[in-house]
Amino acid sequence: MAEQALTPEQIKILETLLRAGFRFLTLERYARYFAVEKNGFVALLDPAGGELTVFSQAGFLMGDGIGMLIEERGGKSFVFHGQKTPATPELLIAYEDFKRELGDLLIAK
Repeated sequence: MAEQALTPEQIKILETLLRAGFRFLTLERYARYFAVEKNGFVALLDPAGGELTVFSQAGFLMGDGIGMLIEERGGKSFVFHGQKTPATPELLIAYEDFKRELGDLLIAK
């Protein structure tokens, strides 16, 4: 895949994320995307088409991967390659806060 330069608007959004306390991660398996993390939660940002949009869904940082929220008979958990972290009520609130804040910052161009 050929690398493309970021647009000034994309750079501005990334700077806004940094000021809001997000940090950038390098996740080898997701090298095509910008990984942003805050409070243990991660989202992949796709820079295609001059935009920055969330790719797939946000999740919980688990080692070098992203645990996706699933619901089983025993309740909700974040799961990544056999690892499981129970989604406590506090963790679910923090997860929703993360998604809301990220979404707000991405649309507040």
